[in-house]
Amino acid sequence: MIQSMTGFAERTFSSRKLNVKVTIKSLNHRFFDWTYKGVPIGNVENRLRAICQKTFHRGRIEVFLELSFPDPSSWDVSINEGLLEKLLSAVQKISRRRGTNLDISVDNIFRIPQVVELRRKELSHEEIVFLESCFEQTLGDVLKARLKEGRETEKQLRHHVQNIRSAVKRMEVLIKNQPFLIREKLKLRLKGFNQEKVQSEERLAEESAYLAQRYDLAEEIVRLKSHLRTLQDLLSPEHKEPAGKQLDFIAQELYREANTTNSKSQDIEIIKGSLVIKGEIESIRQHIQNIE
Repeated sequence: MIQSMTGFAERTFSSRKLNVKVTIKSLNHRFFDWTYKGVPIGNVENRLRAICQKTFHRGRIEVFLELSFPDPSSWDVSINEGLLEKLLSAVQKISRRRGTNLDISVDNIFRIPQVVELRRKELSHEEIVFLESCFEQTLGDVLKARLKEGRETEKQLRHHVQNIRSAVKRMEVLIKNQPFLIREKLKLRLKGFNQEKVQSEERLAEESAYLAQRYDLAEEIVRLKSHLRTLQDLLSPEHKEPAGKQLDFIAQELYREANTTNSKSQDIEIIKGSLVIKGEIESIRQHIQNIE
């Protein structure tokens, strides 16, 4: 099944202790590349990465998490009482000396460094399970987006494959005339060397047979058809494994055979056909860059 490497999803979840916003973006990459941004979650990040790798084999995965904790029990508050007493005592001394009443509000106390420390507790098992569930659901949306784009890419690939197959069929018919074209060209060439001397049919037949064998395109046509069948199998819904790298390899092989056909052909129509194939392969390779 063809799957794109680009996709995006964003979802928000809420529970009694935890509110989560998950944003996942998937981009093209030769390998699996994980990037995490957001609040530090310690070893839980590795667990989310492992979940992602079970779903996606290639692509740059960018994950961003926003967490908020509405339950007060999720927080620890630590007050440096000794330091606070010293500060209040100092304020009282200044107030008596100046004859004015100086007050420090609670808001100001929280702003003083090292007096109050507000620290979030470690994620509980329940919160980790909830966070993983949120991540998996958002990841499922990204997968749907990648599969949807993959189906569109598959349609384009099938169109290009059909064009190549049609060109190969035309070339398969044309190569039957190639020995005749070689013979005629050779006859004209030999006559050009010495117009008064008529070359023997035996010599002409020998040279024609040699060149016909040298420029025979039957093997190239067989290989082109074989690669097309492999390409078709990779595009089949029955093929469950990631196909991007294999498709890229087959596209290279097709291009190589088209080049060989182009260089060996003695027929301008076959050359045109090989150029058509090369153009279609270039389009295929562009699409393949976005396939997992």
